[in-house]
Amino acid sequence: MELDIYQVDAFAKKVFEGNPAAVCPLEEWLTDDIMQSIAAENNLAETAFFVPNENGFYIRWFTPTKEVSLCGHATLASAHILFSELNYQGESIVFDCMSGELIVKKAETGYEMDFPSQPGEVCDKFDEAEEIFSKRPIACLKHEDYVLVFDDEEFIRNANFDISLLKAWDLRGVMITAASTEYDFISRFFAPNYGINEDPVTGSSFTKLIPYWADKLNKQTMFAKQLSPRGGEVHCQLNNDRVLISGGAITYLKGKIIV
Repeated sequence: MELDIYQVDAFAKKVFEGNPAAVCPLEEWLTDDIMQSIAAENNLAETAFFVPNENGFYIRWFTPTKEVSLCGHATLASAHILFSELNYQGESIVFDCMSGELIVKKAETGYEMDFPSQPGEVCDKFDEAEEIFSKRPIACLKHEDYVLVFDDEEFIRNANFDISLLKAWDLRGVMITAASTEYDFISRFFAPNYGINEDPVTGSSFTKLIPYWADKLNKQTMFAKQLSPRGGEVHCQLNNDRVLISGGAITYLKGKIIV
C-alpha cells in the first residue's frame, strides 16, 4: 500500500525553522499499530493523519511513541497541506478530534487556529521544580501539561538541567515560561515521556499559556516565542473560552510511503 506523505515546517517563515510535522492524508483509517509505526519511522515530534467526515475532517496525532489528544503544529501543518497541496476550496477547515472541534483559516500571519482554551489549575510542584531546575518557579499550574512560570527571561533562555528527571512527572509534558522584553512572553516545552526531549514549537501549549498571560499582562492579543534551536514565533489571542494561535508554514517534503 502506498500513501502520500508531506513534511511541513510549522510556525516558520522559511524551511529549517519552526517545528517539523509529517502529514498523511487518508481516505479511511489505518490500524492504530500502523499509524504508530509510521510515526515512529518518521521520528518527528508529531505525525498527523486525517480522514474526511461530515464536518470536514477527523484528525489524529502520533508522537514517535504515543498518540496525543491535541497538537497545534501538526494541525497547522495539515491545514497548510489541504490549502496549498490538496486544493481545498473552503474559507476555513473544521477538524474534529479527541479534544473537540478545531477550526483553521488563512490569516495575515499564515494560518489561524481556533482551539479550546485550557487554563491550568494551581498545583504544588514548587519543590520538585526547584530541585530539577535549580530555581523556584513563581507559579505552578497543571492541565494536560505542567506550566512552570519563572520571573527571569534569561533563565528560560539558558535553563540547563537533567531532562530525564522529568520522566517521573505524570502528565504529557512540562513547559517553562516567563515574561519577555522582546515578546509578550517566551516559553520552552519538554515531553520526554512522549519521546520528545525538547519540542521546537508546541502549538497546543499555547492553549494553556495564552489564558495565563492574558490575565497576568491584562492583554487579549499577544506575540510570543517558543525558544529552541529552531524556534518559532506565535501570534496569540484570547477569545472568551477559545484561543487563536497563528503562524506560518512551509512545505519541506512531498513523497510516498509504502506499508
